Amino acid sequence: MKSLFINRKNPLILSSASPRRKQLLAQARLPFLSEASHVAETDYLPGPEETARILAEKKACEVFSRISSHWTLGADTLVVINGGASPYPVADPGNNEKILGKPRDRDDAVRMLGQLSGKTHRVITGFCILNPSGKTVHVEAVCTEVHIKKLTGREIEAYVNTKEPFGKAGSYAIQGIGSFMIETISGSYTNVVGLPLFHLIRALCSVGALESYPLPEPGEVGL
Repeated sequence: MKSLFINRKNPLILSSASPRRKQLLAQARLPFLSEASHVAETDYLPGPEETARILAEKKACEVFSRISSHWTLGADTLVVINGGASPYPVADPGNNEKILGKPRDRDDAVRMLGQLSGKTHRVITGFCILNPSGKTVHVEAVCTEVHIKKLTGREIEAYVNTKEPFGKAGSYAIQGIGSFMIETISGSYTNVVGLPLFHLIRALCSVGALESYPLPEPGEVGL
């Protein structure tokens, strides 16, 4: 009989191709397989927390439709600032928050970093867990506040030249070169990287996906 728990023979399916999320699950020694989802990340809803939760669930469901019978995890990370021009406005007239997605090009990355410079912003990661029957058993959004130091134009240009900002919400990587600009954070560090591990592992235990934790198995397993 197939085990109902996540283990090496029954890995968690990560609905993402993000190297950061894969690294975090491997760090946590959770057996998993990674499968990229095909969900547009531009469908923003009346609030960033709701947007992150809904997109995470959409990603999990899309991948489950192709790879069923496994515990499945979807996640979406958003960077949120107060005011300022943004191509992704939150659809709430009474809310001055703006969502920063991934930069489209170099100019977009420079613009985003200029908006973040010297300010505190929020990083919100929504995650969704589906059980092996495809039922949504947990959806949560976790928020971390990050304060970026005042950046000079030269620092912004030099950082964009490293190409690290591309493919990252808000145009920076806290775990990489971008750490030089992080003055303070309040909340989960791994949430900013892409997955709030404390909240995720707590949820996996709560819904019965993990028999116990920590696990002895390694992280990503081969197909």
